[in-house]
Amino acid sequence: MKVDGKLSVWGTTEVVAEALHHEKAGYDGLWASESKHDPFLPLLLAAEHTDRLEVGTAIAVAFARSPMQLAYTAHDLQTYSGGRFSLGLGSQIKPHIERRFAMPWSRPAARMREYVSALRAIWAAWNDGESLDFRGDFYTHTLMSPSSLPRPLPAAPRRSSWPRSARR
Repeated sequence: MKVDGKLSVWGTTEVVAEALHHEKAGYDGLWASESKHDPFLPLLLAAEHTDRLEVGTAIAVAFARSPMQLAYTAHDLQTYSGGRFSLGLGSQIKPHIERRFAMPWSRPAARMREYVSALRAIWAAWNDGESLDFRGDFYTHTLMSPSSLPRPLPAAPRRSSWPRSARR
């Protein structure tokens, strides 16, 4: 059984202290949600100051970002954390997507399914050398120039929540 905690502070000093507290107390993971703050930035601090604590989003609003933008963020956190990052996604609801994030709303289940497929295609292009040619109803990703290509993730044990295409 794993025991995880939820990040409840957002100041840099407080995030580090809370992450260290969770690791020392034996927690397996620490999760940040996207509500009042960006969930990714504090996870970088938590990962930097701990050795074994898994970090992740619970949840990040997928439809507020393009799949490419989120693919870079997740890839970087996975790299910086040494493989301890898990990406949790949510759709949010129509009023927030349209009026808070100024993004289009449509068929959330189909859109999320395609969003995850787009992420996997992007990560496969980065990690497996596959050509990027993702075309869907909501997202199209067909350009990945060498100057935009991050290094593949290092070969290491992956968490079960990390996409298969990112495994080597």
